[in-house]
Amino acid sequence: MIVEGCYPYVTGGVSTWVHEFIRSFSRQEFILLTIVSDRSVSGKFLYQLPENVTEVHELYLQDVDWNRKGWRKARLNKEEYQAMRSLVLNQKTNWEVLIQLFQNSGISLDRLLMGEDFMKIVREYYDLKYSQLVFSDFLWTMRSLYLPLLFTLKMKIPKADLYHCVATGYAGVLGSMGKVLNGGSLLISEHGIYTREREEELLRAEWVKGAFKNIWIEQFRKMSALAYERADLVTSLYEHARELQVELGCPVEKTMVTPNGVRADIMQNLPGKAEESAGRINIGAILRVTSIKDVKTLIQAFSFARERDARLKLWIMGPCDEDEAYARECFEQAEALELGEDVVFTGRINVRDYLGRMDMTILTSISEGQPLTILESFAAHIPVIATDVGNCRGLICGEKDDFGEAGIVTHIMNVEEIAQAMLDMARNDKMRRTMGENGYRRVMAGYRIGQMRENYWEIYKDFSESRGLPWEENPPVER
Repeated sequence: MIVEGCYPYVTGGVSTWVHEFIRSFSRQEFILLTIVSDRSVSGKFLYQLPENVTEVHELYLQDVDWNRKGWRKARLNKEEYQAMRSLVLNQKTNWEVLIQLFQNSGISLDRLLMGEDFMKIVREYYDLKYSQLVFSDFLWTMRSLYLPLLFTLKMKIPKADLYHCVATGYAGVLGSMGKVLNGGSLLISEHGIYTREREEELLRAEWVKGAFKNIWIEQFRKMSALAYERADLVTSLYEHARELQVELGCPVEKTMVTPNGVRADIMQNLPGKAEESAGRINIGAILRVTSIKDVKTLIQAFSFARERDARLKLWIMGPCDEDEAYARECFEQAEALELGEDVVFTGRINVRDYLGRMDMTILTSISEGQPLTILESFAAHIPVIATDVGNCRGLICGEKDDFGEAGIVTHIMNVEEIAQAMLDMARNDKMRRTMGENGYRRVMAGYRIGQMRENYWEIYKDFSESRGLPWEENPPVER
């Protein structure tokens, strides 16, 4: 199982999915290949790993060369040079040559990126497309761009029958390497469309300017293209995501939609409102306090809504330690708006302890896939306000059913619209109950965890049988 920037270091929807997925296939042996920023997070797991995880291997994208003494000079032969050149110039690339180069040659990444061959290739690319930029800035950007990819290509890949990537990007490169080097099959399960998510992040980023954004976007696209090309099967959570995968170059015959699922049974009979909450309208935001969740817009919108309806109370439920600087800004914003006890930051919680106390939940994210928090809310008969990202509209309004709307969809970063959605839902108790029931019926019809497990049980069984291996995993039983 190959993951980037999530399990087991960070809590959240994807991490929870990976953890429960591994537990669901208890008779299979899992090896984790985890991609993290640097060595400072090494081994700092937030999950107790299941017993069937036998090894953990870490890749650090922001690392340094170690033990460089005695490594051969970083000059490339003709075939290696052409492969590297085609990669940088966004041409058809011989990835096998590059994989063998960085796996077997002992080449120094520092010496390569500071060397004559890389300089010559970058200069050619610069003259072709970016000669309006300052060359020294361009050269250092290219070095910083390629260093994490080259660290990826140098990673030693353990042998496996199946490489299951929970994204494309660097994870997809590792999975492709496993297939080339060890002959394993390759399955990619995208929760969001990696390339599109990186594009959105780069367009908002302050650390990269102008044309350099395009260069980074091209890099992520070429890595995803490699993964799509080498994969045996590529899954997505909903139909529009599958269409985006095809648009980005994934052969349509490789694609398959496998929706998320939740345990609806554990969201029943939840603790209700406390006595002190009588007469209040509780709005719950189950999320990590990070910029991608756009908590600042949420707080601002709540402030506007609260001015017009003093019954409103906002519960921001989730960890605040992933981006501590952003979390502090959110705390300060709530204080500056004098929201007092009407905004509560709970920190990390057990969702079951709080969800039953909510009249509605809300998600103001800038980017999402198919949020488990929406499905959990529906399983608890609670309506949802969510921005129109990922599959939020499909979950709330329905795609293949006539159950009716289960909440309100808003535009991203639209403070007035989000505030009005809070007010509309707060002032109409009948609408909230109807929407909550619509959501519950939608979850029960198509988003139960048993359905998700059954899909992957069949997928894993097919991969096992295609390799002539016995398949002894019991069929899934929904708990």
